[in-house]
Amino acid sequence: MTQEIDKTAVALKKAHTLLGKIISMKEDREYCIAIMQQNLAVIGLLKSAQQQLMADHLHNCFKTAMNSQNEKRKNEMIEEILRVITLNSK
Repeated sequence: MTQEIDKTAVALKKAHTLLGKIISMKEDREYCIAIMQQNLAVIGLLKSAQQQLMADHLHNCFKTAMNSQNEKRKNEMIEEILRVITLNSK
């Protein structure tokens, strides 16, 4: 789990740094295609972080809830996952 947290943090930090570069590129009126390529790199990093966060949640929090006897909590966890999946597909 620690390794996955580290991967997620690294992806988010890279996206953060790159986003600052993109803002500077836009303010400096750099070539549009170059800006778009960097923007796609940020999107890729954020998607990767999202997948890692979901995997971590499923392997830990979700798994724990599903192994419990608390049916209300199980249903809440399922609804949370469905909400995130719906948001992710927009």
